[in-house]
Amino acid sequence: MPSQFHIYQWRKTAMSAMSSRIRKCRAVCALSQSELARRVGVNRSAVTQWEQLAGTLPSVEHLIQIAVVTGSSFEWIATGRGPFRSGADAEPAVITGDYALDALESSALTYLRSMIGLKKRIAIQVLEVLAR
Repeated sequence: MPSQFHIYQWRKTAMSAMSSRIRKCRAVCALSQSELARRVGVNRSAVTQWEQLAGTLPSVEHLIQIAVVTGSSFEWIATGRGPFRSGADAEPAVITGDYALDALESSALTYLRSMIGLKKRIAIQVLEVLAR
């Protein structure tokens, strides 16, 4: 089991890396903090906090909005994995509204995300049949 110190160090590293990724998204799109804040629907001070090394982390909803506004990959902003932007023929980085709307959907997504390959395809087929 990780110690409190290790958890603190991991969180500190994750926060600093995310702050840099948010700043990069904004800079690549030539947006000011004020303009990004306006488009995401927050105060400029929130964007300032997100971009600071020891600042606050944005909510998932705000991360989604940042990805949509900047055309960046949600996964890359949140975790640093995957491409910075999706290719022209790739699926969109974020599908607005494509997240759990309640506890049951959240539970279903959790189970689906824990599955691999064939099991995931079978689960989707079962859901398609049940939805008819």
